[in-house]
Amino acid sequence: MIFVDSSVWIDYFNGRLTRQTELLDEFLGNELIVIGDIVLTEILQGFQDDRDFDRARKLLDSFVFRPMLGRECAIKSAENYRILRKNGITVRKTIDVMIATFCIENHLPLLHSDRDFRAMEEHLALKVIS
Repeated sequence: MIFVDSSVWIDYFNGRLTRQTELLDEFLGNELIVIGDIVLTEILQGFQDDRDFDRARKLLDSFVFRPMLGRECAIKSAENYRILRKNGITVRKTIDVMIATFCIENHLPLLHSDRDFRAMEEHLALKVIS
């Protein structure tokens, strides 16, 4: 099972060819892909056309869905954010710490194309697919 960040999904739906979108293309149909509520929102909110929104929603509905935050993950995300700050790292988006914490706590490797996750890989032992 793998978790795919919205940074990759957005590139994928926009037709951008990157190493990550090529990996996602390989994983589709061959790996169990987990999608969470936070990432689902990030992806779907960007569609302007209703038909594109509906097609994307249908595809995303075919993956394993997991609620992401909850009380324990929220607290752990805050702790992880504080660990990063103590190491002199300020993450641009708190939501990325939540996504990373969810992946860490659920032992899910993350496919991403967002530089903020690099620090979490180094300091929080986030497993990534590269």
